[in-house]
Amino acid sequence: VQLQASGGGVVQTGGYLRLSCAASGRTFTNWVMGWFRQVPGKEREFVAYITWNLGTTYYVDSVKGRFTISRDKAKNTVFLQMNSLKPEDTAVYYCATKEPMGTFVLSTGYPHWGQGTQVTVSS
Repeated sequence: VQLQASGGGVVQTGGYLRLSCAASGRTFTNWVMGWFRQVPGKEREFVAYITWNLGTTYYVDSVKGRFTISRDKAKNTVFLQMNSLKPEDTAVYYCATKEPMGTFVLSTGYPHWGQGTQVTVSS
């Protein structure tokens, strides 16, 4: 399994970015795709996940109403639309994928990771 994340950058408070995660290497039917973020000195934090088949989504409270996770099955790509960005959203964002077993909100449960993309929100 290979995951390639892209779309990070520098934006001002209130701005927006759209992250992409292109997946390859297998059929992802029934799998779960997640986005996590990490700042230096802190643990990797869950942001959102989406189930590949049904498109069921779930978000951490701090991004609800601002971020939207979606997927394009034909392109094997997952997106994270981030609106109304805040300085506290600044982090390296990672996409990850796993089979639909156990919890979907802990980074330790995901065996496959992309390389990360930096998001910086200036105040």
